[in-house]
Parts: sequence; structure tokens; C-alpha cells
Amino acid sequence: MTTPKVKGLLERLNDGETVLVAEGYLFLFERLGYLQAGPLVPVVVLEQPELVKNAYRDFVHSGSDVVLAFTYYATREKTRLVDVEDHTEKMNKDALRMAREVADETGTLMAGNICNTNIYQPGHSERHAEIKEMFKEMIEWAVEAGADFIVGETFAYFGEAMLAVEAIKEYGKGLPSVITMAPYVVSTKNGQSITADYVPLPEACQRLHDAGADVVGLNCGRGPPTIMPLMEQIREVYKGQLAVLPLPIRTTQSEPNLYMAKDPTTGKLVFPCDMEVLSCSRDDIKHFGKQCQKLGIQYVGLCCGNRPHYTRALAESLGRTPPACRFSPDMTKHFVYGSDDKVKKDVAGDSMKLYHTLGEVE
Repeated sequence: MTTPKVKGLLERLNDGETVLVAEGYLFLFERLGYLQAGPLVPVVVLEQPELVKNAYRDFVHSGSDVVLAFTYYATREKTRLVDVEDHTEKMNKDALRMAREVADETGTLMAGNICNTNIYQPGHSERHAEIKEMFKEMIEWAVEAGADFIVGETFAYFGEAMLAVEAIKEYGKGLPSVITMAPYVVSTKNGQSITADYVPLPEACQRLHDAGADVVGLNCGRGPPTIMPLMEQIREVYKGQLAVLPLPIRTTQSEPNLYMAKDPTTGKLVFPCDMEVLSCSRDDIKHFGKQCQKLGIQYVGLCCGNRPHYTRALAESLGRTPPACRFSPDMTKHFVYGSDDKVKKDVAGDSMKLYHTLGEVE
């Protein structure tokens, strides 16, 4: 049986459509207890593959247009940290195969994924060959698995992002590319936010596009409150297709990135295990979606900390009703706040009074 052809990424964007992309598998599975904070290697793909496949389905159910293969940090540099380098190819191919299967089941797109290698450093060009080799094999595996496009993400350094663009152009067999940088750096240059190698973000996006990236932008690093001002800077200069996939956390101007963010109660840094204390509300995510529409950003999503309910909220902000919307909240049927005729009004009234009144009772 032939799988019906699905409308491609660039076709959708060129037709003015918004493409919603769920990222965030790494922290999802760390929170579930299937991979370790610190090395953050996706060993769950090898050890509990059915959980990964179900997570793909959950995000599609909640509104994702794309099944992003969970190969983030499935690089040889990472797998050797936890002594599974010999399984790097299997880890990648299994994640890609399952992503393709779920995409075919659901009529969505499937994307291959490459990312920051954590060995790039300006002035160390001798490492470029090793980085390009890691990109090469992962891109070729994605092409072999039938990816619809390739995502290169979370690059703090413009130079490494350029290596990713070059690798996708060379080994990607013509597949479209989405390249996003991580805005960790809080310093500015001439008033503009910069990459870790001091390239202004608007300039970096333009140069990545000129080098062959189809969609460029930012992901990770910051939550909506502090990433969207950067997107406004970029949009003033760069008029092409933009992507933004922030963390679903409430970063602030004084603590604009995840490495600076502190628990407001204890004052301790929240990364990596306590980011939940700064979690966005669903309304925050809906507001983010509206901001993206206002700026004409058509490739949108969420990164580390994403969950299906956030993806559903983002989809709803775009006027969509994915299957998960069947279970969007309906507080008219709540025993305290409900207005439905079937709700006992005496119980609701007493509960409202009891649960909202401070102080002594007689």
C-alpha cells in the first residue's frame, strides 16, 4: 500500500501556513526517569523504544505537524560519554525509523535532527573535520530513513551552525533545512544580541540563509519573555522564513537564559532539574503563539520542558483543534467552579466560600 504524499515543509510555508513542531524529548524522558541529567544521552531509544514511539504519537495527537526524530545528542561525542558509542548507529536509525512510521501513520512530516556537538570552539579548525563527520553520518542516516527535512538545532556558535548548513547541503540529497541557534549569550554588541562567537543574531540568520538554510531562527536557551525580543530584532533585518522554539519557562530580563534562572524561593539555579518552578502557564504559551503570528513567524514550537499539553495550547492559539482538544479544560463541569446544570449548586457555593476564605471560622 502506497502512503499518500504529504504536503512538504516548504510548500506549507510558501502557502502561508504555520508549521508547529514539538521538540523537548530529552527533558521529557529525563523527567520520566529514562535518561540521565548531565550527559543527557537518549539511551531510552535503545532501552525503551516503545516509549519513544508513543511520545511521538502524543505530540502529534496534541497538534505537532512534524515528528522530529529523537536523535538530539545521539552524536558519537555524546554516546562515548556513557559507553554506548558502539550503538550510535542503531540509536539513530531506530529513532528515525520510528519517527517515519509515526509520521506515515498520522499524515505528518518527519524530520531528521543534528545538533550542537559540544566540541566546537572558535580557533580550533582542526575539530571541524570531526564535527562534519558526525553531521555527515547522522544526515545520511536521516536521508536513508526517508526524512522530509533536516533540523540543525541549538547552536550557540554561528561557526558550528554554518558547518551544519554545509553538511546538509553536501549530504542531505537536496532536503530542506531548518537551522536554529541557542541564544544563551546575554552580552550584546552594538546593542544587538550575539552568538557565542560574537556574530549579531540578525546577521547570523541572514548569513545562514545565504549559505543555503531554508528556515533560520532560535531555539532553546530562553523562554518566550526573553526570546521574543530577540526575534523582533531579527525580523527587523531578516525577511525570510523564521523559526522560534523557546523553553516553556518564565525567564526574565535579569535572568534571561536557563543557565542564569533561579528558583524564586531558594535562590538556587534551576537548571537542569528544577526548571519546573518557572514553568509557563498554558496562557503564556497561547500568548507566545499570538506573538509569533504577529511577527509572521511560521515555524513554531517548544523545546526543553515541552509537554503535550503545551503543544495543544500552542495549536489552539493558532486556531487549530487537534484530537487532544477533545479534552481541553471545561470548567463549567467542575464541582467548585462549574455552571453546568448538572453541577450541585449548593456544593459549589459552599466549596467556593470555604476554599477561598482566609482567617478564623466560628
